[in-house]
Formats: sequence, C-alpha cells, structure tokens
Amino acid sequence: MPAETDLTPASLPDRLLPPPRGFVAADLDRLPDTPPHTELIDGALVFRAPRSHFHQSTLFRLHLKLEDFLPPGHEVLQEMSVKLGPRQRPEPDLIVVGPEAIIGQEVTCFEAADVVLAVEVVSPDSAVRDRERKPVRYAEAGVPHFWRIEEIHDRPAVFVYELDPATKSYAGNGVHHDRLKLTVPFDIDIDLTTLYRGRTR
Repeated sequence: MPAETDLTPASLPDRLLPPPRGFVAADLDRLPDTPPHTELIDGALVFRAPRSHFHQSTLFRLHLKLEDFLPPGHEVLQEMSVKLGPRQRPEPDLIVVGPEAIIGQEVTCFEAADVVLAVEVVSPDSAVRDRERKPVRYAEAGVPHFWRIEEIHDRPAVFVYELDPATKSYAGNGVHHDRLKLTVPFDIDIDLTTLYRGRTR
C-alpha cells in the first residue's frame, strides 16, 4: 500500500489536515512534527515510505561519483526540497544546483531556477509520482535536466531527459544501463555497474 494512504484523516493531527485550498510551499517550514522528507505536491502533503537498499546504495554512490564531474560553483545535494510553485515543493532524491543558488545553514529548500539537474530513484511507493507527476512539475518549472533511475535486472538504469523550452516538457535522451556518458548538463562519465552491489546469502 502506498505510504501516503497509510495515515487516515482520523489518525492525523489537525495541523496536518489540509486547509480548504491545500497547503502552500512555505507551510512545510511551519508544520511541526511532520515525518522526515514530507513533500508537497499539488497542495497535498505526501509522506514517504522507508527506502530500499537499492535506493539508498545507488543514490549514495551516484552522489559521490557526480562530485568528480561538477563544474565550479555547482553542488550536489541529497533530499533537499525544491519550490516549483506556490503549491509544489517536492523533494528530489538528488539535485545539482548552480552557482546562483544560495547555500547556508538556514536554507531549507531551493528555487526551481537554482536547479540544474533533478534525479529520482523509483521506489514501489513512489513509482507513479516519479514516472508521471513529478517530471511534469519539474519541466513546467523550468528544471533543465531530469534523470529517473529504475532497478532493472538488479541493476540501475538511468533514463535521461532534457527540457524542451518551447513546450516546457521533457524529451527523452536515452536509457543508460552500463555506462552514463553525457556532455550535458556537464561532462559526465560514470560506470553504472558500480552503483549497486547487492548481496546474496
């Protein structure tokens, strides 16, 4: 069962029940005791399920490898939310922000204009959001690059998308199984077979 349906209105504190017009992005900083990594999508709070070993391992190693390719002034960050609009504040699994982004201890989210790349690692509870809903919102907000990572045959596959500024939608730029070699958003060459090391007994 998806994580966001586990909490019923009767079991939620009143402060977590949406107002008539839904929550706005700034509300996430004012709602106490929300579960970690709560997202705001279309004015509704979304609570995330615990992440799998594949998800965490792949994300951790991708973060480390991207550090080697970042241009000056760029930074790679995990699980920081992005304000895409008044009622949209998702939390990508990983983002790369550019030189104009404000970095500091008080920063709790970034603006869409700060984000060069957004990455989602698909989990069972988030599959529809990661494949359908969130890419649409990232594109509408002008995030220029989006990657979706899926587990295929126990290995990560990276689906690469680039923004078409004329349509404000993403165009597919290939599915990468063994090696991720790109020139945008910057030069990248990653051996994908090293991102996940599952164990069997």
